[in-house]
Amino acid sequence: MFSVRGRGTSRRLAAATLVSGLVATGAIALAGPAAADDAPGASGGATAKLGQLKIADKVTYVEKVNGHDVVKETGAGLFEMKVDNGGKLQTYCIDFRTGAIEDNKYKEVGWDQSSLHNNPDAGKILWILENSYPNVSIAGLAEKTKVEGLTEETAAAATQAAIWHFSDKVDATPTDSHGQKLTAYLLEKAETVKEPKASLSLSPASVSGKAGDRLGPIKVDTNASEAVLSMIPGAPAGVGVVDKDGKAVTKAKNGDEVYVDVPAGTADGTADVKAEATTKVPLGRAFVTAEKRKSQTMILAGSSDSTVTAQASVTWAKKGAVPAVTVAKDCAKGGLEVIASNAGDEPWTFELKGTSYTIAPAEKKTITVPLAEDEAYKFTITGPNFSETFEGVLDCKTATPGPTPSETPSTSPSVEPSPSTPGTTGDTTGGTTGGGDLAETGSSNATPMIAGIAAALVAIGGGAVFFLRKKKTAGQ
Repeated sequence: MFSVRGRGTSRRLAAATLVSGLVATGAIALAGPAAADDAPGASGGATAKLGQLKIADKVTYVEKVNGHDVVKETGAGLFEMKVDNGGKLQTYCIDFRTGAIEDNKYKEVGWDQSSLHNNPDAGKILWILENSYPNVSIAGLAEKTKVEGLTEETAAAATQAAIWHFSDKVDATPTDSHGQKLTAYLLEKAETVKEPKASLSLSPASVSGKAGDRLGPIKVDTNASEAVLSMIPGAPAGVGVVDKDGKAVTKAKNGDEVYVDVPAGTADGTADVKAEATTKVPLGRAFVTAEKRKSQTMILAGSSDSTVTAQASVTWAKKGAVPAVTVAKDCAKGGLEVIASNAGDEPWTFELKGTSYTIAPAEKKTITVPLAEDEAYKFTITGPNFSETFEGVLDCKTATPGPTPSETPSTSPSVEPSPSTPGTTGDTTGGTTGGGDLAETGSSNATPMIAGIAAALVAIGGGAVFFLRKKKTAGQ
């Protein structure tokens, strides 16, 4: 969940991760609890750019093409992601048939905001992450599983194959015999593990009140030892972060509640609180694209010490309506929830997708908007002291077999290896790290003819495949 109260490009980008397509008139309902462990109205976590498929090997899988079983081959393994402001992540894919766009911006979210929201096997995926590579070393895997002869590449491919079984119902088989044994072990032993919590969050992400009051509380949740708190530059003089007794604070621990002190006489306005921490992102956190271009959903397999942030917005006024708004993507409900409250002494009326809504003083309502999967959205919410536009795309489900919609890649094709762009076929070369051929995970959407050509190219050699991949376009 993320507040829509903030200003500027960074807030719009963060919200684009969590807000989803706005396509129909919403219905007002009472606000309810969040579907996952993340607190209602929470914001924050790691943001990162998707890098290349770094550690991988080949797997095969079978798909129906024109009523016939066709054996296909693709690369499978670990992607690298660079965290904003410092740090690196390793991720596996949990969206087999969707291409991955290199350099796409991603945001850490709870399972309720990803394709794992209705997956009864999500906890088994986390068990695999905890008990396989890279969380467990190759030597540790050999001792634990009695599988000898694994390499980083074959272990990564085997782990990805096991994950796809639970995330996409795809039975992929490593081409390496040792990898096959590891996949079989992971599928046999996997058991349900509880969803991890956010690396850092502030909840709610938007609060409001009157000048002269302490506005909040805002709860800090983090797996770091502490988070550093500050007001983002631009806040009026005297406005600062305090505890329940009004004492200024600059740090908080997990579970602490803080407030924003707005001195009496402060002109009507807004400000933003920032929390920042250095920590390892918990295994199993989902990462979804923060851009309108659909890209594979990822799941966290490993993290260096990384910089994670969260923001909460504050609005105050002497009199009149004083609104606060948070926007939450709820995949379980297949839509968007806009939670609007009013801490003022006059009603607040705003329009959302052509419909007018009024929030009475001291009232909180949730506007539920039904969404279509992969539907692009763009909407604006306005009120006293703010007007914000948000756009993005809903991504709550894994792609199903069949061609994917054609999309234009964000950048020109990069040098190998690099993730696929939406609609491109799965890899058929099966190189290893540094080999320049394992460019994506995910299935082929090509016709049987192209599949046959790809098979022939395997025999010809990686060089020919490299040439063909340079010629592929989105939606092939």
